[in-house]
Amino acid sequence: MPPNNHEDESGGHVHFLTVAEVAALMRVSKMTVYRLVHSGELPAVRVGKSFRVPEEAVHSYLDNAYFDVG
Repeated sequence: MPPNNHEDESGGHVHFLTVAEVAALMRVSKMTVYRLVHSGELPAVRVGKSFRVPEEAVHSYLDNAYFDVG
């Protein structure tokens, strides 16, 4: 199993991203990602002094971030 993966409760694999990877994926700054993590809007696990964010959580956040302008 690669070091960035972990099995979830259902036996599926969870792929974790670093804050820098999340920032690149979302095209925002790392500080924005840290704010989302600290506010609880984006779930993360703490590994030492670093955070790891489940990739699915990033996609879920973005899917739910759409709003209707009109």
